[in-house]
Amino acid sequence: MTENMWGYQPTTGHSAGASLVGYKVEATDGSIGKVDKHSDEVGSSYLVVDTGVWIFGKHVLLPAGTVRQIDAAEEKIYVDLTKDQIKGAPEFDKEKHLGDTGYHQSAGEYYGKHRRV
Repeated sequence: MTENMWGYQPTTGHSAGASLVGYKVEATDGSIGKVDKHSDEVGSSYLVVDTGVWIFGKHVLLPAGTVRQIDAAEEKIYVDLTKDQIKGAPEFDKEKHLGDTGYHQSAGEYYGKHRRV
């Protein structure tokens, strides 16, 4: 189920155009890092999360469909994934991310298998 993976669900509280850079990202079992960049592009919305010391030097791509809630007051984003699921995800690849639709498809498939619906 990847068709809604790249869009924010209406219940998340996200407003298109609002900056999420610097927001803390919370998995279902703890903090995973901070948003380094994000996109609101229709059909291709995502977060790039800098995991910092948790997974040393790794950035992960999280499709917007994994976002459960955004708390603007606390500057926190809650996702429907565990830390292990995120740790096992394909590593963010800046080069492939921009021009390779297969990269988005494989990331969407990975998260689609692990997403709680």
